[in-house]
Amino acid sequence: MKNRTLDIGEATGSSARQLPSHADLNLLRTFLAVYRSGSFTAAAPLLGLSQPTVTAQIRTLEHQTGRELFTRLPRGVEPTPPAHELARQVAAPLDALAALEGGGPLAGQTAPVRLAGPSELLCVRVLPALAPLVADGLQLRVTQGLTEPLLEEMRAGRHDLVIATRRPRGRALDSVPLADEEYVLVASPVWARQVAAHPEAGDLCAALRDVPLVTYAEDLPIARRYWRTVFGKQLTARAAVTVPNLYAVLSAVNAGAGYSVLPHSLCQEYLDAGRLAQLHTPEEPPLNTLFLVQRPGADANPDVLRVRDRLRLAASAW
Repeated sequence: MKNRTLDIGEATGSSARQLPSHADLNLLRTFLAVYRSGSFTAAAPLLGLSQPTVTAQIRTLEHQTGRELFTRLPRGVEPTPPAHELARQVAAPLDALAALEGGGPLAGQTAPVRLAGPSELLCVRVLPALAPLVADGLQLRVTQGLTEPLLEEMRAGRHDLVIATRRPRGRALDSVPLADEEYVLVASPVWARQVAAHPEAGDLCAALRDVPLVTYAEDLPIARRYWRTVFGKQLTARAAVTVPNLYAVLSAVNAGAGYSVLPHSLCQEYLDAGRLAQLHTPEEPPLNTLFLVQRPGADANPDVLRVRDRLRLAASAW
C-alpha cells in the first residue's frame, strides 16, 4: 500500500483543494483514524503503527495542506475546521475502499464502535443493553450530545451509530425507528398534594400556575409540546429554574424545586419508588420516536452490526 494514492478531485469533487491532486492513501488513512479516535495514541494500534509514526504522518499531511489539522491537547487532539472539512471529503471514499479490500485497519474487527446519542438515554437504556457485548470483548467509544451536531459529526465520519431524536434529513444517512419515548408530567409528592388541594384542581393548567417550572432550556421545548399535545393550548408559564440537562431537571424536581416534563425512562425508577408523582395520565401521552442512524460504510466493521442488532432487540422492551 506504500505507493497507493487517491485522486481527491475525483473522489470528492472539484472543491477539494486542500491537498495535492494525488494524496498518499497512508496519510489520509492515518488522518481519518486520528480524527475518529481523538488521539495519535488511540489511532496507532488501529493502523498497526507506532505513535511516533502516526505523529510524523500527520505532520507530513499538515505540511502538504499548509494547514493545521489538529490542535494538540493535554489528552488527545481536537480537529480544526480544515480537519472537519477534509474528513467530510475523504471519509466515504476511504470507507468504500476499505470495504472493497475486505476490511483494513479502519474497518477491522478490532476497531472500536463509535456510538453517540442523548446522554440520559445512553446512561439509562443504551449502556446497560450493551454491557454483555462489552464483557464479550466489544470495544465501545461513546459520545453524548444533541442530535443535530452528532449527525453532522457522523457525516464527517466521527460516529458509526447515532441514536437521534429525529429522522435525518435527506438520504445520505440510513436510519430506522428504534423506540418511542413517552413523556410524563411529574413533581415531588409534596407539590403533587398541593396541586390536588388547589381550589382549581379540576383545571390542572390553572393549578400549576403557582408551582415553579424546571427545564433545561429557556424556550421550554418539551413542556410546550406536552401542553400543545395533551391540553391543546399554549404553555404560558416561564421557567423558574433552568439547568444544563435532563438529569439536572430530574434532580431538581426530585428535590422539590417544582414540576417538569421528563422522559418516562429517565424518571421511572423515581416514580416506582414514590419519590416522584405523575401529575397527569393522558389517554394518549406524548411520544417522541428515537431513530438509530448508521454511517455509510460502518458495516464493514462486524462489531457495528452486533451493536446495531443488540440495540434494536433491546429497544423492543423499552
